[in-house]
Amino acid sequence: MKKYLFTIPFVIAIALFISSCVVQESPVTGNQRAYAYSWSQEVQIGQEVDREIIAEFGLYDDDDVLQYVVDLSEEVLSVSHMRREDTSERFRETEFTFRVLDSPVVNAFALPGGYIYVTRGLLAHLNNDAQLAMVQGHEIGHVAARHASQRGLQQTIGQVAVIGGAILGQELLGLPGESILNLSGQAAQLIFLSYSRNHERESDRLGVEYAAMAGFEAAEGAAFFTSLRRLSERSGQSIPNMLSSHPNPGEREKNIPRMAQEWADRGYEQTRKNTEQYMQMIDGITYGEDPRQGFVDGERFVHPELKFQYPVPSGWQVINQPSQVVYVGHEGQSVMILRIDSQSSTAKASVENFIGQEGFELIDQQEAVSSEGLTAYEANFTVSDEQGNLGVNIYAVEYDGRIYRFINYTQQNRFSDTLETFRNVTGAFDELTEERILNINPVRLQIIQVEERIRFSDLLPSELPMNIEADEVAIINQVDLDDMIEPGRYIKIPVQ
Repeated sequence: MKKYLFTIPFVIAIALFISSCVVQESPVTGNQRAYAYSWSQEVQIGQEVDREIIAEFGLYDDDDVLQYVVDLSEEVLSVSHMRREDTSERFRETEFTFRVLDSPVVNAFALPGGYIYVTRGLLAHLNNDAQLAMVQGHEIGHVAARHASQRGLQQTIGQVAVIGGAILGQELLGLPGESILNLSGQAAQLIFLSYSRNHERESDRLGVEYAAMAGFEAAEGAAFFTSLRRLSERSGQSIPNMLSSHPNPGEREKNIPRMAQEWADRGYEQTRKNTEQYMQMIDGITYGEDPRQGFVDGERFVHPELKFQYPVPSGWQVINQPSQVVYVGHEGQSVMILRIDSQSSTAKASVENFIGQEGFELIDQQEAVSSEGLTAYEANFTVSDEQGNLGVNIYAVEYDGRIYRFINYTQQNRFSDTLETFRNVTGAFDELTEERILNINPVRLQIIQVEERIRFSDLLPSELPMNIEADEVAIINQVDLDDMIEPGRYIKIPVQ
């Protein structure tokens, strides 16, 4: 199961209640100031949440891509405040971890204590090493300036929390995300933490500084923020994380080259761009949603890897994540969540283990039969939360050596009407047998070098795969459809 987002943004931070602040130095300024957490606590937070991030999003399975990102990131890190001789030893000895997440979402983010992530979606939108260096420098800057710990003094966890595992929470879909979280019985995995504009400006400044000191053309970073602005305009929805609550995109596009020139004036040569090497690295990278991990095909959700299918009710939205598939209906008031239950050996045990939790008022439970006679079991109950009383249907089915469990809920006053929809979906859970679907491959980027001057739109095939549109391909190449492409330039073409 893979993430299925309908807007670009998602942001990451951590949930940890700290009752008092600590006074420590900043690696960037060397000055003492108050923080929400000590440095050792920041490192511990990063270690703990890193495991949850991996479980939630998955790592991109390409050692060459990962090593490329790690090597470049370590170069940028080596000139940062985290590795300078006049920086406190506790910071200089902190190990950084760089990861590539298997997500099509265009994003990069950092956890306290030195955990930094880029998505394959972001890598697909960059054109050279200099742009990646600027992005990684920006995220290293957040860690070095201890922005998460600074922000922790200004906002309580309750004020900033948006449960990512609960279908992106209320911000995007108006969902009672905390209710989904409580029903799933899992701890919060994703927490929204919005840095201030001043923090973002500081990270931009540090990103330019670090990229420039490492010899990269730091001004190239502006092109990436231009791409983010274009993506936001194209989607017509929420803007990307790296722009949300951030300085105006136009401001950043102008300021980054200006700051890069200031470092050039100080004598720092910024000649490294490495377009060819970067393009070779992303040649063949997965682009967009990976259909091998599940997708909507007409009026059903299909999963080629796990070989199952089940219907999508008319008008319901689908969000596919690594650990679950979620259907959302009735303007966010009705939800169906499918997960694999690895703790139970039978469908009945899966349901009974769930309804054994405190606070559930059981209505009924009974054996059920899914498509083609698959063994299944279900129960209905009510539960109260801050939103009011919820009607809940739990359904588990045994298939291909696994237990699949549905957690379905809605407001109690509409539960009797929605229960029929729940049962129509769960009862049709079935084996996937169509070769067309079972053998589907993901879209990948093919890198070509232009041999003659040509209009960009003329480079594109007449039909692009997986409903990809021409202007989307223009954005990942940082050009416009009518731009003339000069000989020798590298271009990314989605192929399947």
